Amino acid sequence: MQRICAGSLHSKDSHFHFKMTDYFSIKQLLFEELLVQCLPGNNASCIMEQFSLWASFALYLVFLSIMLATILGNSFVIVSICHFKQLHSPTNVLILSLALVDLLMGVIVMPFSATRTVHGCWFYGDTFCQIHTSFELFLTTLSIFHLICIAVDRHEAICNPLHYSREITMSVAVMMVCVSWALAAVYAYGVIYSKANMAGLEDISKSLCLGGCFVFFNPLWGMLSSAFCFFFPCTVMVCLYTKIFIVAEQHVRKIGDKNKWFVKKSECKAAKTLSIVLGAFIFCWIPLFTISITEPLTGFSTPPIITEVLHWSAYFNSACNPIIYALFYPSFIKCFHCIITLKIFSSNSSNMNLTVK
Repeated sequence: MQRICAGSLHSKDSHFHFKMTDYFSIKQLLFEELLVQCLPGNNASCIMEQFSLWASFALYLVFLSIMLATILGNSFVIVSICHFKQLHSPTNVLILSLALVDLLMGVIVMPFSATRTVHGCWFYGDTFCQIHTSFELFLTTLSIFHLICIAVDRHEAICNPLHYSREITMSVAVMMVCVSWALAAVYAYGVIYSKANMAGLEDISKSLCLGGCFVFFNPLWGMLSSAFCFFFPCTVMVCLYTKIFIVAEQHVRKIGDKNKWFVKKSECKAAKTLSIVLGAFIFCWIPLFTISITEPLTGFSTPPIITEVLHWSAYFNSACNPIIYALFYPSFIKCFHCIITLKIFSSNSSNMNLTVK
């Protein structure tokens, strides 16, 4: 570090000026020494986040808790539906696939996002950044498609109860799952790998620092992605559930003619529970999808910390669904208890009666 000899000057003003210059030079050099680069020795490197040890530990603890809740909770749902024969139904086929989506979010997406959030750096290379981004978009889109299928399933069960068992069979449910996975994959990987979302943003991509994982959507794809993959489907699902509850209320009022109007109480309760799942999804994801619309229009001015908070708010939704099932599905509570107490390994446990009186 260079020093400036202020004593060699005779003017008081010059003496003061050089002392101040010396102070700011020293301060700037010290500040630069404190900064840690994501790619050491590269002048174009991004700067690593400087959290204290305790702050980093607290963040990792929070993220680890969300990941464990996501992985364990959805694993319980998957094992329950696969093992217990009483849960083998078209609706639960869709719930099983949705739980698999949430499980993959906890296993593949969240761990790498956690290190990015804490350190402000992407340590896994540009290729894996693209894979991680496309997989995150794929799972998000897939969750929405599953919720649409579930809403259609509940609509048929409540609004057309006499034809439901004939129209919504196990094979139909499996087909809905396969189509959802295929369409979501085509959309997510098509957009990211074709770089359609980056069209017109070449100047921004060239000015980015190295060692980060950045994804931008231009105004066109920002609006299209949010409108057609979130806001429009959610509007349709809200309308479907609104109709479901109106029809269910009519069934209750006309319960006298049982042959025409009777609907199982369990079907109505399932519709209520799954509407809560939809509400949780909308609550967790709407801030992030709103940002994807406004960001291109505001010059991508949202602070990175805000973006990371919104991402983890969205990730938290994957941990919510098993909690909702446990709170509102007594049969799932019984399944979870059997798994935890290892009764699932007893003979003939798959035929266990899960009905709660």
